Amino acid sequence: MFKGSIVALITPFRDGKVDEPAFQDFVDWQIKQGTHGVVPVGTTGESPTLSHEEHRIVISLAVEVANGRVPVIAGTGSNSTEEAIALTRHAKQIGADAALIVTPYYNKPSQEGLYQHYKAIHDAVDLPIIIYNIPGRSVIDMSVATMARLAKLPNIVGVKDATADLVRPLRTRVEIGPDFCQLSGEDGTAAAFLAQGGVGCISVTANVAPALCAQMQNAWATGNMTEMARIRDLLMPLHHAMFVETSPAPVKYAASLLGKSTPDVRLPLVPCSAEGRAVVEDAMRKAGLIN
Repeated sequence: MFKGSIVALITPFRDGKVDEPAFQDFVDWQIKQGTHGVVPVGTTGESPTLSHEEHRIVISLAVEVANGRVPVIAGTGSNSTEEAIALTRHAKQIGADAALIVTPYYNKPSQEGLYQHYKAIHDAVDLPIIIYNIPGRSVIDMSVATMARLAKLPNIVGVKDATADLVRPLRTRVEIGPDFCQLSGEDGTAAAFLAQGGVGCISVTANVAPALCAQMQNAWATGNMTEMARIRDLLMPLHHAMFVETSPAPVKYAASLLGKSTPDVRLPLVPCSAEGRAVVEDAMRKAGLIN
């Protein structure tokens, strides 16, 4: 259903507000560069510090620009089930193709709580749901058993796996089957994840290297392992640089070097330090993105 290089979109800011024209231009550029899908207002889009109104606007803008050219997978997660349902209903109403829903953070539900959270959203909104499992940010880790239980629900279609555990996708594939859409949520594992049963990556790096990220996925799909490996190796320093400080500060600085966004982030995040900027610049030069 969803595959390839899917970008976890940044949300450009200007003077403290969402820069709507820049965001629309950015989404269009992504699609023209070959990106296979877009994710507005995920973690990289600074969803924790967007107001509900901004959240809805950004998703609507992405749907409008994409205009059916690529899927729009809207970030609609919350640690409040009721709020997640409301955000997912809006995504459905404005034409998103799916919802990316993070495991509830901070309140640390049990595995049964996780199941009931996703089932409630599933039952309330008729929209494909991709589970976003990211223990590094949400603390909790959805088990393969819980995911297999959820996968029996018709609209739970896949997972964004940000565990960086390369045993996990193969275990999940064996447990659930090949039709469950597994997407890496860690750019550094994107190539290896494919070999372990994945079908793509929801990528931070694709914000600044959309063509390369898409070309790597395309090379895998066509069996060109030499090209896939070449791009994999070329991108690795950039993957590291995008997380040299708390994301999305490095990727927003990188996007600013391409003229796609200001480097601004919202508190409590702060812009990339001088040391971080130097790492980003070096990685972008090595990838051939800047001179």
